[in-house]
Amino acid sequence: MSKLREKTPGFIFMALALSSISALALITVFIIVNGAPIIAKVGFIDFVFGMTWAPSEGEFGIFPMILGSVLVTLGAAIIGVPVGICCSIFLAEFAPVPLRGIFRPAIQLLAGIPSVVYGFWGLLFIVPLIRDRLGGPGLSILAGAIILAIMILPTIISISEVSLIALPRHYKEGSLALGLTHWQTIRSVMMPAAKSGIVAAVILGIGRAIGETMAVIMVLGNAVAVPESILDPVRTLTTNIGIEMGYASGEHQQALFATGIVLFVIIMILNLLAQYITTRRPR
Repeated sequence: MSKLREKTPGFIFMALALSSISALALITVFIIVNGAPIIAKVGFIDFVFGMTWAPSEGEFGIFPMILGSVLVTLGAAIIGVPVGICCSIFLAEFAPVPLRGIFRPAIQLLAGIPSVVYGFWGLLFIVPLIRDRLGGPGLSILAGAIILAIMILPTIISISEVSLIALPRHYKEGSLALGLTHWQTIRSVMMPAAKSGIVAAVILGIGRAIGETMAVIMVLGNAVAVPESILDPVRTLTTNIGIEMGYASGEHQQALFATGIVLFVIIMILNLLAQYITTRRPR
């Protein structure tokens, strides 16, 4: 009886873990079952690299939306990654303890703000600012990149800071003892040692950005076209699903599920890459 009592919590936790995995498996199967037929009919190459999205005419090419997702996410990474890493260095090495007590809850609060609030703020502030200062409609790649850059900051800052704090103390102490300055120690010793955690933070932030829907719907303009500049409107994979799923049916609906398959594969690759980098042993 005592052995049974000891094993019961393990069985409960295993059941809970299996339920989570089962939910993921069901979602995956559901998306594939509903999206695979249209990919088989249109052809994988024509679906992924097709330039025309016209469901009413039987045209299902998602390449402009893949390009839009890549450009907006890349812009968010260019803006957000340096800011996030610098903030994590400041919190881990330079910020006084009272200031850390203010900054860390603020960053956590930033992560808890609903995405629709970010989108609404971007629509009222970022979009008019871009339109008045840089030209164009304002609803653009640049607006989406700025909003997503702000949204990925909590992920990058939190994980990067933890990676820096978790380093053995003798790394820093040994470097300072050899005569390096504080900044030289951070740049030449601590950053390379924490590289795997920082890279994983960046990849997870990019995965967060590429999967965002509600905020970017409001600031991108949602034009299904190949952009010529960062001031042009685009449509991403997620916004395409969010906009059209409410009224889609038949092959149109299947094409949206197939879009979800492509997005699912991209995010899964990013997550696996982050997991590999995090668990890899440094040399």
